[in-house]
Amino acid sequence: MRLTFIGSGHVATHMAAAFKNAGHRIMQVYSPNLHNASLLAYHVGADATNELTGINADTDLFIISVKDDVIEQVAQTLAKHQKPMVHTSGSTSIDVLIKYTDKAGVLYPLQTFSKTREVDFINVPLCIEAVNGSMYTDLEQLAATVSNHIYSINSAGRKILHLAAVFACNFPNYLYGVAQQLLADHQMDFNLLRPLILETAQKVQQQVPTSVQTGPAVRNDQTTMAVHLQLLHREPQMQEIYTLLSQGIIKNNIDGHGDK
Repeated sequence: MRLTFIGSGHVATHMAAAFKNAGHRIMQVYSPNLHNASLLAYHVGADATNELTGINADTDLFIISVKDDVIEQVAQTLAKHQKPMVHTSGSTSIDVLIKYTDKAGVLYPLQTFSKTREVDFINVPLCIEAVNGSMYTDLEQLAATVSNHIYSINSAGRKILHLAAVFACNFPNYLYGVAQQLLADHQMDFNLLRPLILETAQKVQQQVPTSVQTGPAVRNDQTTMAVHLQLLHREPQMQEIYTLLSQGIIKNNIDGHGDK
């Protein structure tokens, strides 16, 4: 297929590369920052532009990969071309596209991306939604060229999935940063924690998280938790986070969901 990417961020960068490697032709890359558009366009053999009104209609599909709050504005501008369009957002409804095209869809990759780190896209779950069966079939066939994991998830379900992803990815990464700073404040290296983080991540690949929960809270070890809170006496926000998370683990265990 001939594909045009609206956006040049982390998601667009990885998706464009995956589709190019799968044999599709990337026609054009748009970004308000011409340097960013040109950089991605160079890597995927496309033209670059920073003028949304100057987007070329010579494409089979517009893939809109921009901030959620400008997706509709982009769709409105592209509507004149009367071409199929999808967005890649986890939390935005397909309705923002349906207003402007009868060939609307969503192609949401459930993964965390960084421009400097390669991801094996064949293992990335791709969540699809489409305005009708014909559009869905087209998207499913397109998605199958780059991923072995295709899921049909509507807008309501995708919002829940996106929320779950925040809990599973964004919040733990923030807590890694808290742990790193805590160690740095006491002249210790974050590398000490890397094997622990890796082992925990590997466990949940085969088991449900509640069954492998460890630590003082799952044991309801009030003495150890009191010591930890005292160590955080100069960080009331961290104390609050520690307390809330510990209470959640304790409640989960009491309710019978944890491993005693």
